[in-house]
Amino acid sequence: MNDIRFHDMGDGRRIAFRLAEGNGPCLVFLPGYMSDMAGSKATALFDHAREEGRAALLLDYSGCGKSSGIFAEGTLSRWRDEVLALVAAYVSAPVLLVGSSMGGWLMLLVGEALGARLAGMVGIAAAPDFTRWGYCEQQRARLAAGEIVYEDNPYGPEPTPTHPGFYADAEHHMRLGREIAIDCPVRLLHGQDDADVPWEVSLRLAEALRSDDIQVTLVKHGDHRLSRESDLALLRRTVAALL
Repeated sequence: MNDIRFHDMGDGRRIAFRLAEGNGPCLVFLPGYMSDMAGSKATALFDHAREEGRAALLLDYSGCGKSSGIFAEGTLSRWRDEVLALVAAYVSAPVLLVGSSMGGWLMLLVGEALGARLAGMVGIAAAPDFTRWGYCEQQRARLAAGEIVYEDNPYGPEPTPTHPGFYADAEHHMRLGREIAIDCPVRLLHGQDDADVPWEVSLRLAEALRSDDIQVTLVKHGDHRLSRESDLALLRRTVAALL
């Protein structure tokens, strides 16, 4: 991680990223909610890309990891624009998006914006529209009223916050209720023991995407993170096949 660089967004935000120069479509990894580019899946894909001489880009959204900014100000729109800014500045090749959890929602927004530059997508427990199906009616009402909603965090000691700004912005980015105008090859990986995102969400996403080249892989006993060595091996094989 001694190769971290920073991209100036022009408004005080400095977005941390790692870039591997190489051949073929550039793999761009989109982390999940409150996650960053130091995670095991991002690192495994980046290291593998370097070993194979392929291009790859990792980044931390503003307010996350080593990027500047305030997490409470983060939204799908804001983070989408950061990803697109880095792609525009540092990637000339077609783009293969890999999105984990919330990153799987964000990859749809980025993919739509990339248009013909989009070479493929890989979702890992993709969670589009999670502010609708992932919250009860009372939680949604509190968020709509401007309150922060906290939930138990199985991955750390501090509760996970959802901020009303994120929720309000997300309402403009619902995708599962209509056709998603993306035609590239798509691979969706989902653990059948995922306690955070039901695996049926990947089936709904496959149905909503316009592409005819979609495969959904359900991993028996796989959890939300899909970070076991066997899961990482599956991810590397899936990405390599698309590249």
